[in-house]
Amino acid sequence: MTEQRRGLRLSGLLAVLVLIAVVVTAAGIFPLGQILDQGEAVDLAERQLEALRDENRRLEAQLAALQTPEEVERLARERFGLVRPGEVPYVVVSPEGEEPPEPEPEPTLERDTTPWWRDLWDFLTGRDLAGGDG
Repeated sequence: MTEQRRGLRLSGLLAVLVLIAVVVTAAGIFPLGQILDQGEAVDLAERQLEALRDENRRLEAQLAALQTPEEVERLARERFGLVRPGEVPYVVVSPEGEEPPEPEPEPTLERDTTPWWRDLWDFLTGRDLAGGDG
C-alpha cells in the first residue's frame, strides 16, 4: 500500500510541476506580445518624431527666408498682387471651361490598416517575427 501512496504522491507532484511549468511558460509568452507591441509603438513614435523634426527644419528655413526683403516682395506680389510704382500689373485669365489645377495635398504619415485579427494570427504563427507578408 505504501508503494501505491508513493505513486500517488509522485503523480501529484508531477501534476503540480507540470502546472507550474505551464504557468511559467504562459507568463513568458503573454508579456512578449506586449513587448512587441511596445516596440512597434516606439518605432511609430520615432517616425513621427523624425517627421516633426523635418517639418521644424522646413519651418525654420521658411522663417529665415521671410527675414529677407526679396521673400517679402515675392509674397506681396504673389499673394496680394502688389506692384512697384511704375510697373504695370497683368492678370492671367484661364480660357472658359478650363479649370485651374488643384493644389497637391500635403503628405501625411501612413497608418497601419492591418486588422487586429491579422496581427493576432501573425503573432501566433510567428509571421510577425519573420516579416513575411500574407
